[in-house]
Amino acid sequence: MNESWIKRNLQGDPIIWFIVISLSIMSILVVYSATGSLAYQKMQGDTEYYLIKHSLLVVLSLFAMWVAHKIDYRYYAKLSWLALWLSVPLLLITWKFGMNVNDASRWIQIPVINQAFQPSDLAKLALIVTIASMLAKRQQSIENIKESLIPILLWVGVICGLIAMTDLSTSVLIFATCMLLLFIGRVPLRYLALLVVIGAVTGSVALYVGQRADTAISRIESFFDEENIPFQAKQAYIAIATGGVSGKGPGQSDQRNFLPQSYSDFIYAIIIEEYGMIGGAVVLFLYLALLYRGTKTVMNSDRAYGGLLSAGLSFALVIQAMVNMAVAVGLGPITGLTLPLVSMGGTSQLFTGIALGIILSVSRGEIDEVSTNSGNEYRNQMADAA
Repeated sequence: MNESWIKRNLQGDPIIWFIVISLSIMSILVVYSATGSLAYQKMQGDTEYYLIKHSLLVVLSLFAMWVAHKIDYRYYAKLSWLALWLSVPLLLITWKFGMNVNDASRWIQIPVINQAFQPSDLAKLALIVTIASMLAKRQQSIENIKESLIPILLWVGVICGLIAMTDLSTSVLIFATCMLLLFIGRVPLRYLALLVVIGAVTGSVALYVGQRADTAISRIESFFDEENIPFQAKQAYIAIATGGVSGKGPGQSDQRNFLPQSYSDFIYAIIIEEYGMIGGAVVLFLYLALLYRGTKTVMNSDRAYGGLLSAGLSFALVIQAMVNMAVAVGLGPITGLTLPLVSMGGTSQLFTGIALGIILSVSRGEIDEVSTNSGNEYRNQMADAA
């Protein structure tokens, strides 16, 4: 693999490529370790079943990222509107007729391929892309609440409200991301306060009508109850405590046999158990570096849309990662959010890959623009010298 091939096929920010590939390798190693006992019990001794399945999904998500980064990011603004309108009926169908797991209907079963699909992943991606596009077009009239902000606030309220009926954690995550995106997009604070009011009202209605009110209340109460620690949290704390500074080594986890969702919601605890606080710190640093590289375009880009788009998607991925890690170490109530790029998942991995591909597409556009401008400047200087 020579340098010219890499430049042709892996365009955009090379540091983001390095972060994604590093986390993907970590994901395969930790998921294989965390699912060994599960595979042995459910797959009649086939301990490689989940390794093969997850590895294929990782490769597929990397391919989706590669395809997405080859497309000019400006085209995503048009596609996002179609995806956003499609998300509304899909979220309603999921709420009423979706697969019920742990008293929540968050998935739709795709008949032909027999794969569960989570419409909130599509809605989250579409909403962030659409808001970035709307903000970019309205920068000159951002103070006009009727023409500029009401459509944005309505979309945020509708999508977050529909998701909250079955998945409060994801809804709050998307709402926080939208708030940050609007703040970066120079929306006045008084209008952001209005969005908070809309979010509170919509969230209250969604909890009352939806399925997660009792679960949300019980999880918050359990978090503040120091005497009765939930079983999941207790096992995660044991994994972290026994991991120490350097960890037990790859594949040497003991708590994977006792910790529920050790391969998804609490995979960070397994990372620390096997790779120690050093491994946990490295993973944390990689996500922070991803956030920095993704939001760097806001400062460097001459186009508002590219900067807002990259920043919004980066915030969505990294905030989810931070919440997941905070839950694992006991800094927040149990949420059910997975660790992006690392946890074992299904179609959510594909949407993560697409989101990262869009971020790379933005960085690729900025690099190409800088190269073009540098070339034009050089030609102008040569012409002046002549």
